[in-house]
Amino acid sequence: VQLQASGGGLVQAGGSLRLSCAASGRTFSSYALGWFRQAPGKEREFVAAINWSGSSTDYADSVKGRFTISRDNAKNTVYLQMNSLSPEDTAVYYCAADQTIRVLTRVTSYDYWGQGTQVTVSS
Repeated sequence: VQLQASGGGLVQAGGSLRLSCAASGRTFSSYALGWFRQAPGKEREFVAAINWSGSSTDYADSVKGRFTISRDNAKNTVYLQMNSLSPEDTAVYYCAADQTIRVLTRVTSYDYWGQGTQVTVSS
């Protein structure tokens, strides 16, 4: 599967952005999906994940209550709605996919990665 992330940009603190990740392939609904981010000089970290059907999700503690992951299997797309953004959320955001029914939260669990989209939050 190939992944294409979009929707990043520059936003003021307290603002919102919605990231999208479009996937190719006819078996999109069989993939678990996740969002990760990497700030300069830091390791890539887990943000949010969703299982194949969308019935189960997981979030990093730092984004709980502010970010929402969702998927539209008819459109082969996963979304990350980000609200109440802070400068600490500034990073390159990556979407990832793996062919499993579970929710995956580890970087090493995913086989497929998108190219990343930059999110910059100004104070």
